[in-house]
Amino acid sequence: MTQRAVVIGVGHDLPARVVENAEFEQTLDTTDEWIRSRSGIERRHFAAEHETTSDLATRAAQNALRDAGLQADDVDAIIVATSTPDLTFPSVATMVQARLGMVQGFAFDVQAVCAGFIYALTTANALILSGQAKRVMVIGAETFSRIMDWSDRSTCVLFGDGAGALILESQEGTGTTADRGILATDLNSDGRHREILYVDGGVSTNSTGFLRMQGKEVFRHAVEKLAATAQASLAKAGLESSDIDWIVPHQANIRIIAGTAKKLGLSMDRVVVTVQDHGNTSAASIPLALSVGRDRGQIAQGDVVVTEAIGGGLAWGSVVLRW
Repeated sequence: MTQRAVVIGVGHDLPARVVENAEFEQTLDTTDEWIRSRSGIERRHFAAEHETTSDLATRAAQNALRDAGLQADDVDAIIVATSTPDLTFPSVATMVQARLGMVQGFAFDVQAVCAGFIYALTTANALILSGQAKRVMVIGAETFSRIMDWSDRSTCVLFGDGAGALILESQEGTGTTADRGILATDLNSDGRHREILYVDGGVSTNSTGFLRMQGKEVFRHAVEKLAATAQASLAKAGLESSDIDWIVPHQANIRIIAGTAKKLGLSMDRVVVTVQDHGNTSAASIPLALSVGRDRGQIAQGDVVVTEAIGGGLAWGSVVLRW
């Protein structure tokens, strides 16, 4: 029999503060219409002053455990994908581990910016297939509002804060595409493109820095690379675009989402879209969308789901799974 990493629980958390586009009109040369037309974003959530990434991640984790009907010690490992940790160290994952009351297993962070959740999900799958863990919680959590330049209207209106979590469990499958669980993954990076999306600070430069982005260049790379990685994962799984029930993409920009769906030959009614309500939550966007899509009744057991993301690095990748 073949081992598969099967999703058995999902959950998410959003800060209480909701920021509508109109709020930016008070401080920036921008409008609600301008933001909507270029990104599809209508609102986003911002963390409160003392609310941290680990706070959001812990609440999403608790919701995922509740959804799966598990206790913290039923999980063997926690992986948190984030670019906005509370501290330089220790990891957000170990903070979540402690707050959940989980006193066994292991926990660590993964940093691949907006592609972080895909990287973390692929790592969790490898841990399960290698026998290192039976159940792994994978969390994407971000407080990107902490690294915004509020005078830069091209970036600060695009991002939001939030967290999403899912739990993978090792289950036996038949080795066919009919199995539930992760069927294929694809990871990529190209460090030559650092300048088009980065933060101009960090620990070794003794500053926090702000997010900087060349939007047109990011858009050009995103549509091409996201479609290519999705097709690569489908090919590895032995599936075609016509087999997809749902695309759950990184929620960065509605035009990128629509462009990728078109390249895959799929209509938008087969895409889970949450960007209008959350903005770009980086590594949190895919697990947020998975949880919201499940709660809406869009994603059901047995559905073939393709999820893909691209972020600073550049780093990008995709996962094909049967829910």
